[in-house]
Amino acid sequence: MIQQGQTLPAATLSQLTKDGMVQHPTAELFAGKKAVVFAVPGAFTPTCSEAHLPGYVVLADQLKAKGVDFIACVSVNDAFVMKAWGEAQNASELMMLADGDGSFTKALGLEMDTAGFGGVRSQRYAMVVDNGVVTTLNVEAPKSFEVSKAEVILAAL
Repeated sequence: MIQQGQTLPAATLSQLTKDGMVQHPTAELFAGKKAVVFAVPGAFTPTCSEAHLPGYVVLADQLKAKGVDFIACVSVNDAFVMKAWGEAQNASELMMLADGDGSFTKALGLEMDTAGFGGVRSQRYAMVVDNGVVTTLNVEAPKSFEVSKAEVILAAL
């Protein structure tokens, strides 16, 4: 599993924008930027939709006021699902990034097998990334939602 102080692995995340599909190589996306990245097991799932994503939507301005250039929600879903979920959640201030094949999640060592639920998905986590380096990493225990909340990350900045 990736640790604080390590550089994010090379991977490509997808985003469906009004201009079409955009591929974001992690090295370029995070270069010279301070970002908050949080990951969820699945778009449109209960905890993710009722608490995790909404917390970042509500606190986006406060996070950005602390020097965060962008906030990204990552899930092992496709970019079409991530765009639809972002629209349903009024998450226009966030980048809704798809890790369609799970390669970024696996490279981080943060995958989990949910079997019949959806197969390989991401564990729930949040991290602060500064110029590609992980400075804060909060990974949730299974079936927990405590350390990856937007309020916790805001307090850590």
